[in-house]
Amino acid sequence: MAQPLKEMINLGSVSALADGLAAAWAPFPRDRFVARAVHGLDGLELKARVSHVAAALGEALPLPYPHAAEVVREAATRVRLDMWSGWPVTEHTAVHGLDHLGDAMRTLAVLTPYATGEFAVRPLLERHREDALKIMYGWAESPDEHLRRLASEGSRPRLPWATRVSWLMTPGPTLPLLDRLRDDPSEYVRRSVANHVNDLAEDHPEVALRLLGRWRADGGSHVERVLRHAVRGLLRAGHPEALALVGATPGSGSVEDVALESDTVAVGGKLAFAVTVTAGAAGPVVLKYAIRRTGSRRVFHLGQREAADAGARFTVRKSHSFRPVTTRDEPPGARELDVIVNGRVAATVPFTLTS
Repeated sequence: MAQPLKEMINLGSVSALADGLAAAWAPFPRDRFVARAVHGLDGLELKARVSHVAAALGEALPLPYPHAAEVVREAATRVRLDMWSGWPVTEHTAVHGLDHLGDAMRTLAVLTPYATGEFAVRPLLERHREDALKIMYGWAESPDEHLRRLASEGSRPRLPWATRVSWLMTPGPTLPLLDRLRDDPSEYVRRSVANHVNDLAEDHPEVALRLLGRWRADGGSHVERVLRHAVRGLLRAGHPEALALVGATPGSGSVEDVALESDTVAVGGKLAFAVTVTAGAAGPVVLKYAIRRTGSRRVFHLGQREAADAGARFTVRKSHSFRPVTTRDEPPGARELDVIVNGRVAATVPFTLTS
């Protein structure tokens, strides 16, 4: 079984950080910091562990923040940090550097190749809106792909796990960043750009679609791949303009057959099914499926096929897991499987989830 992520914040990660800090600043109380940072870790989840180590760092480095930031930046040159040893330092930056924008942003720029500052930059954006964003515009021009990616990722409207920055929910301020990075040579950066636009589309689909349409018209080496990833949420919702943007004919196509391996599936098991589809027009056929029960409907990707002409037929097979997860309750009972072809529910089949 894979090691839980929370356990990556441990004695080893804390000790690596402590070695770098002690090498950067001779008075650093290495052993006291390590003891304080690891005490009580076992009872904490991932983000709480990060905050716990960051708090210990604040106690062990009681310097005015500009001086503390110098120590942190020097420490990053003395040892090889990684996500787990570096993440608490970005948290320390967000807490202690809040009133020192320049020092905090310089520190995140140094740390982000090892431990991305996407969460830590959020409070700085909230406090120092225009000034912080101006610095991120500069990051978008950096030769370092990690820093370019932070410019996009840290300013995402709906960045997972991150605190919301209210003004980022209004489209506009981050669009120059996306324009600069949309055809970036790094896939790491381009994927963040696509995720950023996907976030934007959730609240402002018309803005996202207009932006993507302009990018396509402007051209670029990677625009089509970015576009497809950026509209995935709108395609899941069956948005007609998003379907048209990827070349699909909204609402076209039909389902000839939906064959379930069984019409009952146990919690923890899998629903295996095959769908035979007839294209209604030449071009992409975008397939989704939804699992429905009273009060819940979740949509998933089923596949995409290219039809040479209307009438083309193909069969797609899928296995949907009902493995229990902590973030979602799946009570036994009646369910329905919807098959969605180019944004339209084209077939519905009932089945039962059993305990």
